[in-house]
Order: sequence, then C-alpha cells, then structure tokens
Amino acid sequence: MYDVVIIGAGPAGIFTALELLRKDYKGKIVIVEKGKAIEERRCPKSKTNKCVNCKPYCHITTGFSGAGAFSDGKLSLSYEVGGQLPELIGEDYAQEMINYTDKIYLEFGADTHVEGIGQDEEVKEIRKNAIKAGLKLVDCPIRHLGTEKAQDIYYAIEQYLLNHGVEILFGYQCQNITLDNNVCTGVIIENGKEERVLQGKDVVIATGRRGADWLEHLCAEHNIMHQPGTVDIGVRVEVRNEVMEKVNRVLYESKLIGYPQPFKNKVRTFCQNPGGFVSQENYDNDLAVVNGHSYKELKSNNTNLAILCSHNFSEPFNQPIAYAQKIGELTNMLGAGHIMVQRFGDIMDGKRTWPKELSRSNVRPTLPDAVAGDITAAMPYRAMLNIINFIHAVDQVVPGFAAEETLLYSPELKFYSNKVKMDKDFNTSIPGLHCLGDSSGWTRGLMMASVMGVIMGQKLFEKHSK
Repeated sequence: MYDVVIIGAGPAGIFTALELLRKDYKGKIVIVEKGKAIEERRCPKSKTNKCVNCKPYCHITTGFSGAGAFSDGKLSLSYEVGGQLPELIGEDYAQEMINYTDKIYLEFGADTHVEGIGQDEEVKEIRKNAIKAGLKLVDCPIRHLGTEKAQDIYYAIEQYLLNHGVEILFGYQCQNITLDNNVCTGVIIENGKEERVLQGKDVVIATGRRGADWLEHLCAEHNIMHQPGTVDIGVRVEVRNEVMEKVNRVLYESKLIGYPQPFKNKVRTFCQNPGGFVSQENYDNDLAVVNGHSYKELKSNNTNLAILCSHNFSEPFNQPIAYAQKIGELTNMLGAGHIMVQRFGDIMDGKRTWPKELSRSNVRPTLPDAVAGDITAAMPYRAMLNIINFIHAVDQVVPGFAAEETLLYSPELKFYSNKVKMDKDFNTSIPGLHCLGDSSGWTRGLMMASVMGVIMGQKLFEKHSK
C-alpha cells in the first residue's frame, strides 16, 4: 500500500515526487518506470553510427527522466511556450511556477546563464521582420542544460529521490488501473516475469509522449473524460549556422508562429539547436521519428529546428495519434526503416534528392544514416503545403532559410494524448486519478511538464495533510 503511485519517471512524475519530499512529506511514494535508471541508459548509435532499433524499447525515449535525458535540454522560461497548461491554471500562476521550478533545476546544477535576454533592440528588428512576413515571434528566455549536462542533472535528482525514501521500480510497465466503485485504488504492473498490484491513495499517470497512445486507450476503456487532442506533423529543418547566426546569437531559439494560406493551420518552429545534431528516436511498432539535440561542448556546423503543423480533428474522428503514426510508417517504408532527408530546392522542383547531391552541398547532414529521397511522397498535401509556405515566410525573417540546399528530415511527429479533462487540482473524472505532462495533453516540453509535477506535488501534500 502506497500513498502516492506515480506511473512514469519523466519530468512530470519525478518533480511530483521531488516536490513532495521538499515539503517534508512522510507518506510512501513509488515511481513505476518501464525503462532503466539514467546511469544505465545507453544508445548504441554512438558506437554503431546507425540506429539498431533497440528492444523492447528505445533508450533515448524510455528510462529515468524520459526523453528529457537525451534531449537538447532546453528549459523555456515563459508561460507562452510549452502547451496549454496556462489555460487551466492561469497565466500569472503558470509563470510564477516556472520561476519556482527553474530554481529547483539551478539547485541541481543547471547552468546559471540564460539565453535570449539583454538584446532588446535586435529582438525588435527580428520581430519587425516577422510581422512583415505574417509571423508572430515569441521571444522566450531559454536555460540550456545541454544533452550531456541534462543527464548529470537528472542523475542528481534520481539519487536524491532514492536517498530520501522514494521507491523506483525500474523495468515495470503499467498494464491498467484498478477501480472500486469508480474510484482509482491502484495500478497493475508487470515486467515480463511477474504481475503486481500496487494500491495507492492517489495514482499519478505521467507517461510522456511515449505513453500517449496507451493513455488514450485507458481513457476509452474507463470512460475517463477527455477530448481529441492536437497532433503535430512536420519536418526537422537543417541549415548552416551562418544562416541562423543572428537569431542564434540574439534569441538562441526563435519561436515563430504562423497561419499560412490557404489552410491557415497553426505552423510553428520548435526545438531549435544551434550547432546541434539531428537525431533519431524509435517508438513502438518500430516507428522511427526525427528529433534534434544540442550539446554544451560538442558543436556542429549546422542549426536544426522543427517545423510542426498542428492538426485538430472533430467528430467522428477521434484517433489523432494513430493518424500521425500512419504518416510516420509510410515515410519509414519509403526510407527502408530510416529517417528520410530531402533538399528544399528538390521539393520545389518536384524531384527526389539523391545521395550524390547531398555530398556536394554546403549543408552536410548531421544524421549520417538518413536516407535521401522524397518526403513529399508520404507527407499529406495539406501539411506539406503549410510547411512550404511557412518556410518561405521564415525566409523573410532569416534570409537563406529557404535556400535550395536547406535540408528537410521526416517524419517529425509529436504525439500528445487526447486532452484529459481535469480541474485546477488535476483531478480527472475518476476520483484518485491524476494525469500530468505531455501524456495528459496539457504540456509540451521539459519545463511545463516539470511545472505540472511540482504543482501536483503541492496539491497532494495539501490533500494528505488534511
């Protein structure tokens, strides 16, 4: 019997436990994580130079701290970035909690330097060009942990939790929740050898993007109130650092939002990595998706960023995650199981890209096993046209962005759970059950997921102290 059962050791889950400890909580806490401890997570690609599709899960996306440990490690310090949590809790409170959570990261060794502040005049010039192009610039301060430094920080948090009595069950996967008179009483977990039932006064599901599909099925099975969420479909763009030089220096990460003609879907830049590296992540069913990393020390000649087109579906369709997965599977099929890459100029010319053309380019791919081909053969027309028109708009802000040799990698997919309906205390329609982080559909990224965990910890402390 536990007081708090947490499913998922990503930022939302671990910060729930961390905040409870900081409040001197005396109850029993357990975290269930199907991956490994952070010090045991290894990606073979660093030695093999190609993805070997690790089984039973990808070590980049699964394990303590979730995808955060192997991400570029950027903490967005503005409530305007990171999902729709401010709509649930209020913008002022969201910003207050970002500032609070940021101090916790500093306590565990985060870099004190903040990117994207102190150059107001140059920011104004960039914003003016964005307005001319029909785009909105969100100038968000960034605390860059770095991929390698993020692992050190999360290791320190892991050890803190273990040393202060939090039980972490690695290698266990949650199968289902248990109910008694429609009240959540615990979870059923298994590790391939045994099945266990953990009872808890409160169950917190924080399974991240990796667990969004599973949570969607859980909501359907137990009639947990939710609504179809947004799914982001797009590409990872890579250009030379020289093209992004001003934006990288002034803002570090330029967050641009547009609604290009003719469809006017929301299209945005996301996860910009100056001097970074394009990377591959593997999800269930052997789905390979593209991402990007940025290290504190190791740098490349290129900057990469995501361009994501948001899709919102209405009745009768309610499977946005499955829809995005199908697009990813089709792209993987064309790339023989690999990430595909294509030059922007070739897209505009209506032709595929050949390996010899990449070898002649100023922009050399930082993902060495990406397969040159034609991503437009798999990308839906609506999404592809949105992305093309958005790239041309960004070119007015960052001249050279729409150059012929600009590289586009596919598929870049962001899975978010169908948004779980909750109150401000993160109570779902099932008493005793709470959903946090990216799997809840309310957050996107490290900081907002961490913030949601901190608030959850405070709410549980108040509840159990009564």
